[in-house]
Amino acid sequence: MPIEPLLPLFHRLNREHFQGSLAPGGQSLVSLRWSDGRMTRTAGLYRYGPDLCEIVLSRPLLEPLPRQALLSTLCHEMIHAWVDRVLRVREGHGPRFRACMAAINASQSAFEVRIRHSYPLPGAAAGGRQPRWLARCLRCGVSRPYRRRVQGLACRPCCEALHGGRWHASCLLTFEPADNLAS
Repeated sequence: MPIEPLLPLFHRLNREHFQGSLAPGGQSLVSLRWSDGRMTRTAGLYRYGPDLCEIVLSRPLLEPLPRQALLSTLCHEMIHAWVDRVLRVREGHGPRFRACMAAINASQSAFEVRIRHSYPLPGAAAGGRQPRWLARCLRCGVSRPYRRRVQGLACRPCCEALHGGRWHASCLLTFEPADNLAS
């Protein structure tokens, strides 16, 4: 998929799914841009602060994928912006985010907004480096490779199943060196 301008897509999705609330009077509450090529581990992000409110989409991850991946990722980040800028609530993928996501998915079938995507990482992003750590959930046994240890990381499926989607210390992941796990 060639890179396309984000602003027309933003305004279309804003009209269709956010009743124009992310651009009152045609003036966007959030800036949009493609990454400069270095964003290779996540498809998109919403950043906010006192003088900053922007959606950044990953050129390396989304460029080779179908248009639905772009629409899904942009809409996902727009939900974050809507919860933050319109509802004025600070929550990650909490109840307001999930309700909006469900409403959007129910209203159309062109793409699906999801909490997590598993887009393939481009070869350059992997850089041939193997993960140094394996994070393991002691509750459910799920494990996932990581390039670095992340303090306070909890198992998402366990948090969702046992604590209503909220982070809980009982679901913390343990990190083991990946080289000790070679079979």
